[in-house]
Amino acid sequence: MSHGNRAPGSQPTRRGARWERYRVAHPFSAQDLAGLWGLIVGVVALALLLGWALEMRGGTVIVLAIPFIISWYEKRRTAFQFDAAGARFGELLLPWPDVTQFVVATVPDGEHTLIGARLRSGAALPPGSNGPAPHPAMPAPVHVAVPRAKFDLDKMVRKARKYAPQHIQIVVAEPSGERVASWTN
Repeated sequence: MSHGNRAPGSQPTRRGARWERYRVAHPFSAQDLAGLWGLIVGVVALALLLGWALEMRGGTVIVLAIPFIISWYEKRRTAFQFDAAGARFGELLLPWPDVTQFVVATVPDGEHTLIGARLRSGAALPPGSNGPAPHPAMPAPVHVAVPRAKFDLDKMVRKARKYAPQHIQIVVAEPSGERVASWTN
């Protein structure tokens, strides 16, 4: 089956056994690192306990737990991400059909960039999720603050053009107005 004529962004793309994505992480947190090491120590202790009490191989418990630990840590550190499932703003996942635009706003004299999403008409936030408090520089209802040093607009635009659905636009919100983002490469 040939996939050579498939339009970019029409379906999720898989490369090297991994879904392509764009991700911005929160800055290093000693609390998250302590949680990671706490989980690792807990799993090793559980493996030793099960090995002693049930004569079970403790290595099996460790091997089975590692993917869950890594997934938890990565999810906790993710501020913004888009991939095959949709766009994730912290813990909030928005499916692709609900998103019409990504909005990027830079706070003057701030160390953060705001990344937001405008939703299609009639779309609502998933039940039980609360949107963030409004920010004067962000015109979108859903947004997250990411470290300015970790954000790359050109990379975001390139990845969106390749892997996000074609209906998605990236808009840069500036005090003078909004403009559609284009990459420089």
